[in-house]
Amino acid sequence: DARYGALDAAAERHGAVAVLLGHTRDDQAETVLLGLARGSGIRSLSGMAAVSGHRRRYRRPFLELDRQTARKACMVQALPVWDDPHNADPAYTRSRLRHEGLPALEKALGKGVVEALARTAQLSRDDADALDTWAADADTAVRDETGHLECAKLYALPPAVRRRVLRRAVIDAGSPAGSLFARHIEEVDRLITGWRGQGAINLPGRVEARRQSGRLVIRQG
Repeated sequence: DARYGALDAAAERHGAVAVLLGHTRDDQAETVLLGLARGSGIRSLSGMAAVSGHRRRYRRPFLELDRQTARKACMVQALPVWDDPHNADPAYTRSRLRHEGLPALEKALGKGVVEALARTAQLSRDDADALDTWAADADTAVRDETGHLECAKLYALPPAVRRRVLRRAVIDAGSPAGSLFARHIEEVDRLITGWRGQGAINLPGRVEARRQSGRLVIRQG
């Protein structure tokens, strides 16, 4: 993302230990809904982390504060508020969600939608973190002495854990995380759960996944 690249460059230039971002609870709710629309799984529903980035550089201290309160606090302290013009441009999905989607949801379901979505983000993040830890532990157990993934052992894992092991293996092989979607992992997963002699699966980053002699071979071609 170009914006984070610019922030990283500025932080390095000034020797900043942390960069504080102004995302609020409303931004978190929008992020959860966008993740839900993509159908990308529980990690996408976990929204933005309070601390993230290289060396835990990015901090979001206002995630539990609604946008209106944050804006009022700035006004009281005479702090200038800059409105990104992209946020008002209906050409962007997030803008349409902010000005049309969320108001429609609150009209249909009543107040409290934003708070509920933000709460969902935290619960989803806790679950996703636990599953990631489980998958990291399982990764070693499902490999043979040469380091290849064994299909029978993968099959025995719960689907949510198995897909995480597969995603991690594909990324380690050279597939860019940002270009790797749920449909890609589902195709690889079918080499385990729906094996019918199908050929190799082509993945982003020129990575190939193939089942050979009961093992899953994932490598960059």
